[in-house]
Amino acid sequence: MCPAVRRLSLIAALMLGVTTPALAQSPFDAGRLNVNIRELSDDAFQGRGIGGVAEDKVIAFMSERFAAAGFEPGGVDGGWTQPVELARFAVVDPVATLSVGDWSQPLRQGEEAVISTRRPADSVSLENAELVFVGYGVRAPERDWDDFKGQDMSGKILVVLVNDADFEQPELDTFGGRAMTYYGRWTYKYEEAARQGAAGVLIVHETAPASYGWTTVANSWSGPQFDIVRASAEDERVPLESWIRRDVAVELFRRAGLDFEALKVAARSRDFEPVPLEGARLNARYRVETSRIRTHNILARLPGTTHPDETILYTAHWDHIGIGQPDASGDAIFNGAVDNASGTAALIEIGHAFAAGPRPERSVVLIGFTAEESGLLGSEYYAANPLYPLETTVAGFNMDAANVYGRVDGMSVTGYGQSDLDDRVRSMVEAQGRRLLPDGNPAAGTYFRSDHFPLAKRGVPMAFMRGGGAFRDAPIEERNARRDSYTADRYHQAGDEWSPDWDLSGQIEDLEVYYAAGRALADSRDWPAWRETSEFRVAREASAAARD
Repeated sequence: MCPAVRRLSLIAALMLGVTTPALAQSPFDAGRLNVNIRELSDDAFQGRGIGGVAEDKVIAFMSERFAAAGFEPGGVDGGWTQPVELARFAVVDPVATLSVGDWSQPLRQGEEAVISTRRPADSVSLENAELVFVGYGVRAPERDWDDFKGQDMSGKILVVLVNDADFEQPELDTFGGRAMTYYGRWTYKYEEAARQGAAGVLIVHETAPASYGWTTVANSWSGPQFDIVRASAEDERVPLESWIRRDVAVELFRRAGLDFEALKVAARSRDFEPVPLEGARLNARYRVETSRIRTHNILARLPGTTHPDETILYTAHWDHIGIGQPDASGDAIFNGAVDNASGTAALIEIGHAFAAGPRPERSVVLIGFTAEESGLLGSEYYAANPLYPLETTVAGFNMDAANVYGRVDGMSVTGYGQSDLDDRVRSMVEAQGRRLLPDGNPAAGTYFRSDHFPLAKRGVPMAFMRGGGAFRDAPIEERNARRDSYTADRYHQAGDEWSPDWDLSGQIEDLEVYYAAGRALADSRDWPAWRETSEFRVAREASAAARD
């Protein structure tokens, strides 16, 4: 059977729910996928930091691969990119100290605390700033919740808990149980603090509610931070954005005559009121090197035959952390092989599959987003400045941190129940002998942590799925250990490197589903919809006339 016919057989089988051997008839090339992951995560790409030589290498690499796959440039002015203007903020020589009476605790960068800012200024100086514990730092009128109770937070340092109030006690069900809402995200904590007029925020790090350890915090926020260019950044950002270790917070509260654990419990109630840390003060000063950089989203397009103005999206972020603090072995390059060279290579494979088959009726656009690691900034920029109208973007499939450990018995859907895309992929997953699974850890807030989110909140139905569940092939224990070790030891660390021992059969099964689902939509007149209970339904319905 020729390759093109074999691809069509696989797609037809998946769409009809017929079980087929996963790899024997796959339209995807494991060898090519492996090579592209390895190259993108090579030291020569310097951890794929944004706005420099490494970015130029990524753009050249991806545009060359997209063209070879058979796609045309999908960016601005007939090129492969969409320029994204960002502000860059680097904290220089931070000196900070917590004190209560004659007790003081230096906050060393990356040790007891991580200090950053995204507010334009030459320097920041906070002298004897008062501290107040504001629970989870949430104001949610629709849930009858206000951690501030109208008190004046001007010029104060807010001490807040990570996640939201249901994490420790999900039966309260004030925020939907143990499934993080946007109120639980660190981004929200800083945004609300700015609205309250605060001078800064200390987020107390705890591994379980954050879903990552202190090393991840130190690696992610010790270096330069980025933001989209804002007209009123002084009003939207606080001078001090920071995390502190839990043990430091516990001692701080004790010195102020407070019980940290008791206050955590109190913060789960709607009746909670802010608690001043009597006598506690923060002193901090640091220079801020502010500049603007231009980075780029990378886009490729395959025009549709009959409805080229309607778009199916496939997305993945190409960036990673770049070069940071050396680890114990002296390695300072954060290669980002799993996160997210694996997803970027998957974009290229999706391109090969579409270009090799019959031309789709609707257009297919592949986007490599920039600055995901800086707060979903590339996808936020695209969603605010779309090159293809969001009203006629049919749906999208986001790929971030693929399964590189072998075949699994399920496909986990982050944001399960949000849209009918769940139902559309279910038969395809089951055709492979697998199960469609809800997000295994909704408390981690993963739905708000990848590039589908800026598009989803503007109404575009977006699927974020990847292999999950139990491994199907021996050695099971070894595969489990490798997967667990990534989260514990390599996520956002220099050890996220390509391995010749990877088994990409599981990623390829996922790619078959992404492709089959997108292909079915590309050759139909269907418009996926949000569920009645989804907070994104209203935004989509507002543009319904554009899809008549």
